[in-house]
Amino acid sequence: MSAAARPRRIWLCADDYGISPGVNRAIRDLIERGRLNATSVMTVGPAIDGGEVAALQTAAANSPRCAIGLHVTLTAPFRPLTMHFRPSDGSMFLPFPKLLRAGLSRRLDPEIIRAELIVQFAAFAEKFGRAPDFVDGHQHVQLYPQVRDAFVEAVKEAAPSAWVRQGGRIQPLVRRLSSPKALFLDFLSAQFRRRAKNADLAFNAAFAGAYDFTRAVDFGALMRQFLNGLPEGGLVMCHPGFVDDILIGLDPLTKAREQEHAFLASEDFPPLLAANNVTLA
Repeated sequence: MSAAARPRRIWLCADDYGISPGVNRAIRDLIERGRLNATSVMTVGPAIDGGEVAALQTAAANSPRCAIGLHVTLTAPFRPLTMHFRPSDGSMFLPFPKLLRAGLSRRLDPEIIRAELIVQFAAFAEKFGRAPDFVDGHQHVQLYPQVRDAFVEAVKEAAPSAWVRQGGRIQPLVRRLSSPKALFLDFLSAQFRRRAKNADLAFNAAFAGAYDFTRAVDFGALMRQFLNGLPEGGLVMCHPGFVDDILIGLDPLTKAREQEHAFLASEDFPPLLAANNVTLA
């Protein structure tokens, strides 16, 4: 096969392993089918006991290429692992809009955030017996002002060989302007990439997967858009899952998770990868 025809290798990463048993089960199912090659783990989640960890390790061991990362979490309704974390909302982290506004107005203490992240790294190492392969953030917190400084320092200290996730896209401007959420991620990611590069941390070449979870969508059509033009080393974020009571109590993203799983598990997905000349292998 010529170099020009060789499929581009990309990451398809399922976020939120540990948020609920139903989400965990759906992610493992896709890993076992060879339909994912990365998942990131919430060490503060309610479904990350020894059995769930062992089941993920077994699924990943039988996959030709599956990375397991840390999904650092700093937003409600989850709770910090460190005492006296600030700012907080009672015993919980702040909701993400408040955390983002606090970072934009320079009202966060990066050292307090770094300390929490170091404990989350330690929790991952205790559960998995090693450092994570990569590190990203729930609700993209790793990109927020001030948080990103603490994040980069924590990764350098606890997992210097890990790569980190940036959220910037490589698309024509007209398509970038069509999605305000993704455009904002582009803006935040520019600063994040500079900090990661200065710290000698590797990061994904491009990012896709952001969409409005509150609207009814055709996930297969969205995936075609995500894959179109994604370069070697690009990453598509996804959130497959089976809805259960624990998930309903923690996250508004429910039905869309089952729709994502259904498409990724279907026979329509492998031909879509081939048509875009990309591979997860």
